[in-house]
Amino acid sequence: MAPRCKTYREGADRALAEELAALPNMPLDHLKRRWRDFYGSSPPSRLGRALMIRAIAYRLQEQTFGGLRPVTRRQLARAAEELGAGRVPSVPPATIKPGTRLLREWQGVTHEVIVLEDAVQYRGETWASLSAVAREITGTRWSGPLFFGLKGRKP
Repeated sequence: MAPRCKTYREGADRALAEELAALPNMPLDHLKRRWRDFYGSSPPSRLGRALMIRAIAYRLQEQTFGGLRPVTRRQLARAAEELGAGRVPSVPPATIKPGTRLLREWQGVTHEVIVLEDAVQYRGETWASLSAVAREITGTRWSGPLFFGLKGRKP
């Protein structure tokens, strides 16, 4: 016999799929009622049916699977604030797990770096940082994360 959690989960997934499939055929007054249930107010008057369906579908999925993590919510709020102030939103630094392989082509040669716990491996040797490897490859000072495409250039 399957564990109760899995059976419940499959039932919830099935119910969600059925509810999502029914949305496009739902009368407008039913969609508006669902909107009010989820968002606590009437939908904006100029909101199209397709967008209303997508917003309701998102909330249905959010109820079943859970919403955004708090850290993601904070990042989105910060990005919205920066955009509202006319600035380009900052991007949080990439976190790379040990075992990740980074590839970079430089002057026709593909270079591979393997991320370790506290260092990186390049050509069988351990290096303290990506910047040290980038310097070895190019012969000049580079930001390692920038060289390996982990950080974008400033616009």
